[in-house]
Amino acid sequence: MKEKKAKGLVVFILVLIVGAIVLFSSMTTVPSGHTGVVVRLGKVTGSTYGDGLHFKAPFIVKVVKMNNQVQKEEVECNAVSKDLQTVSTVIAVNYHLAADSSADMYKNVGEGYMDKILLPAVQESTKAIMANYRAEGLITQRGTVSVEIEELIQSKVQNYGILIDSLNITNFEFSAEFDAAIEAKQVAEQNKLKAETEKEQKVIEAEAAASEKTIAAQAEADAAKLKAEGEAEAIKLKADAEAEANEKIAKSLTTEVLNNKAIEKWNGEYPDVVAGDGAEMLIDATGKTAAAAE
Repeated sequence: MKEKKAKGLVVFILVLIVGAIVLFSSMTTVPSGHTGVVVRLGKVTGSTYGDGLHFKAPFIVKVVKMNNQVQKEEVECNAVSKDLQTVSTVIAVNYHLAADSSADMYKNVGEGYMDKILLPAVQESTKAIMANYRAEGLITQRGTVSVEIEELIQSKVQNYGILIDSLNITNFEFSAEFDAAIEAKQVAEQNKLKAETEKEQKVIEAEAAASEKTIAAQAEADAAKLKAEGEAEAIKLKADAEAEANEKIAKSLTTEVLNNKAIEKWNGEYPDVVAGDGAEMLIDATGKTAAAAE
């Protein structure tokens, strides 16, 4: 009796275990940003599951989770420029797999599509675009080169449902000889710029000195002119003052004033002869002749 109960318990436990296995095999969870590709007995059905919990036939159906999130890959590339310079670069690519292309990608390529499709496309596109530019142009037109590489890669992978979100050239490396040539060129340009700057400085200083001399000469000429005008004005004022004084003096010299001044200056002696219209001969007590005015 006890043995029967023990066997029954074992069978019950086994049934529970099998049931749990069947139950868990009947459920699948697709993470966010992924697509569940339905595979029945090893064959891709073409059906897909979105993110979340799903039920499926246990043991018969498998769900492969394809990543549709943006992923980043850095690819090392070696190329040759238009002027035959060896260029080593690192291309950083952000990409994602379109959700509606997940089933076809798994069916035709598998989960390793990055190594089979994307990396070769990046290598080939980088070499093709960089061959159109001189080494120096790759540096000065880096943005344009990045855009052209991105567009060429997209044209090669878009049929597989791979979308390029962005592309950046993170590094450029050239041969030691090219780097030395670039450095020498930069030094020469810097020396040229320095010489031009010094020349311009000397020209500016010379122009400033000439302008200073011109200003000084003009100031000196203006000062001399002002001095001459001042002196002339002083002479004119003096002459005008003298003329005005003489005029006033002349107006003030009436006959009475003149006679009075003459009397003031007379020493008491008459002249021997006085000639003039209306003059009379006067003889003083001393017997001398004097002139008397009318």
